[in-house]
Amino acid sequence: MPISFKTYERVALEDGDGHWELVCGHLQKKPPMTLPHNDAIDGLTSTLSRQLDRNSYRLRSEDALLRISPTNAFQPDLFVLPQSARLKKQAEHSSGLEMYDEPMPLVVEVWSPSTGDYDVNTKIPEYQRRGDAEIWLIHPYERWLRAWRRQADGRYRETLFRGEAVVEPVALPGVRVTLATLFE
Repeated sequence: MPISFKTYERVALEDGDGHWELVCGHLQKKPPMTLPHNDAIDGLTSTLSRQLDRNSYRLRSEDALLRISPTNAFQPDLFVLPQSARLKKQAEHSSGLEMYDEPMPLVVEVWSPSTGDYDVNTKIPEYQRRGDAEIWLIHPYERWLRAWRRQADGRYRETLFRGEAVVEPVALPGVRVTLATLFE
C-alpha cells in the first residue's frame, strides 16, 4: 500500500543513517555505494566547486531531494542548485526535508552495480519529466558520461562522452569538466 508524502518525510527525517527515496508511493532505501562510484562523485564535486560561483549556485548530493510528483522523490548523487531556489526554500523556514520541485540546471547519477538499472530505467526518465536542463549518467567502470540535454521543444538530445572529452553543461556557461579527471 502506498504511503503519504508526510509519512515518507517523517521516516526519512527520523532515520539519520538512511538515504530514503519515495518511489511510486513506496519507501526505497539507497544502498551503500562502491569506491569507483564515490570517487567519481568526489571528482565531479571538486571540479564543479572550483568553477561555480557560490553566490549563484550550490552543490547538493544525497542530502537533498528532487520531488517528481506527490508519490516520487529522489536523491540524486549530485545536482547543481541555483542560489535563487535555495533562498526561496530558506525563506519558507521549513523544518522538513530539503526538497526542490523546480527543474535544476544539472542532475547527476553515477552508475553502480546495485542501482544502475534503476537509475537508467526509473530516475532519468523522471528527471526528464521534471524538465531538468541537463542530466548526466556517469559510468565509472566503463569510463563514460552520457548526457541528456533538454532542447527548446522539451525533448532531450542524448550524447555519449568518452576518453579525454571535455563536457560543458549547457545551463552552466563557462563550466568545463574533463572526463578523465573523474576517473583518476
